[in-house]
Amino acid sequence: MNKFPPIPILYEDDDMLAINKPAGVMVHADGRSKEKTIADWAVETYPSLKGVGEPLTLASGEVIERPGIVHRLDRDTTGVLLIAKTQQAFLHLKLQFQDRHMEKRYIAILYGNLPDDHGVIDRPIGKSRKDFRLWSAQRGAKGAMREASTVYDVLGRSGGYSVVAAQPKTGRTHQIRVHFKAINHPVVCDPLYAPKRPCVFGFTRTALHAQTLTFTQGDGTKQQVEAPLPPDFLAALQELGLQNLL
Repeated sequence: MNKFPPIPILYEDDDMLAINKPAGVMVHADGRSKEKTIADWAVETYPSLKGVGEPLTLASGEVIERPGIVHRLDRDTTGVLLIAKTQQAFLHLKLQFQDRHMEKRYIAILYGNLPDDHGVIDRPIGKSRKDFRLWSAQRGAKGAMREASTVYDVLGRSGGYSVVAAQPKTGRTHQIRVHFKAINHPVVCDPLYAPKRPCVFGFTRTALHAQTLTFTQGDGTKQQVEAPLPPDFLAALQELGLQNLL
């Protein structure tokens, strides 16, 4: 990717900004791909971000700069992403993620009708034995098993699909995708965790959207940032007859 897609700013002050991350863009480099990332956009748009945050050292020894990046979303996940403008803000936001005080709400479309309107998936996550790219919350996972908890509410069901609001209480890699896979209701059009299922409703990427983040500002006030549903979600809800759901 040589050119950034439009990146809407949802909120901004002197300490941080929140963007509506588009699908198909990595948050920061992974040492393999040469494509442009949100981190590249951030430092090009806000040169003062250079040096803010913490670099990542890969197993190869390569150091990945992550200017202002406090957390990440998967490449194909859309929605709210926070970027710190100062080191003080970075540490303040990072601590809220670590202490699980950051309130996160995602919207996902799942295969199948979830039987319960509300649920909690408490399943530790480890590495998959089948594929190094995958994580697993099922029997047979290998390596260190890390606790993981996801609360969900079913917002609507139609045509053999469920629309859910999911709140991950922990921040494991691929957590929402892995947890719904573990209960046999994977996210629609997920190439890693539902590779044999059809992509429906015109989705060309995983049907997962980070809708809101609620956090505490440096002065102690609560701030909530919301990212509107992207066009592919709106079209899917229309097709499902659930357009008035959200």
